[in-house]
Amino acid sequence: MTVTLFEHPLSPYSQKNKIALREKGVAFEVVTPEAMGTGHVAGQFAAANPRGEVPALIDGDTSVFDSTIIQDYIEESWPTPALLPATPAQRARVRMIEEIMDTQYEAITWGMMEVRVFDRAPGAAGEALLARARGQLDGLHAWLTTQLGDADWFNGAAFGWGDIAVIPFVLGATGYGCGPAPDSALGKWVKRCLARPSVSQSAAEAQAAASAVTDSGLLKAALASGAFKREYRDHRLEWMLRSGGLEVLQAGMAAGNIRFSHELK
Repeated sequence: MTVTLFEHPLSPYSQKNKIALREKGVAFEVVTPEAMGTGHVAGQFAAANPRGEVPALIDGDTSVFDSTIIQDYIEESWPTPALLPATPAQRARVRMIEEIMDTQYEAITWGMMEVRVFDRAPGAAGEALLARARGQLDGLHAWLTTQLGDADWFNGAAFGWGDIAVIPFVLGATGYGCGPAPDSALGKWVKRCLARPSVSQSAAEAQAAASAVTDSGLLKAALASGAFKREYRDHRLEWMLRSGGLEVLQAGMAAGNIRFSHELK
């Protein structure tokens, strides 16, 4: 039976699930929803995730959405090799790291994409937002370095859940030139992760998708027309407001090219 993952290669949340499936040797197919980014959700994707967000996983008669819930489903459905550490305390620790990455870290790199790829804030306003982002990433990298300590892996003795929770996001920041220094403890950890086929394949897919976005003017044109809308949900909205991007939000709402979480009707 084929496992299907609705995803976008640039989504670090989707990358988490792909890395987990590949680590466990689970065969799966990936599908990027046709209407993704428009705010319109239909068909099998809507049935799998009424919020209209990637990732969503279908395994036979079972549909699961939200990257962390999907990770739990993967771990319980294919328990070998185990990705979660052994003790309750260790499991709680990696899940707390995951929460920070899913909320605070992702919001920063998402905001950087708004400025650098979609030109939401040209000139001094954009530079101010990027400066805020760089400072925030420095703080998070310092925190991650403390969490890693002297270990090779966030998960403990071996690569696992904690590392999968971190690596897609750090690679996203690295793509913007804001990753950890290569010779730092965190930078060396990134190299160890990229030596794993599960990570390197997902990273290559993301890089190819990023090139397609930046090399084509079609997406920017769709954004300008309102046909493509960027989702400003919870932590992303908070980041833009507290980092000085209120005018970005106001302009996007006026232009009709931002959206919020899909309403269930």
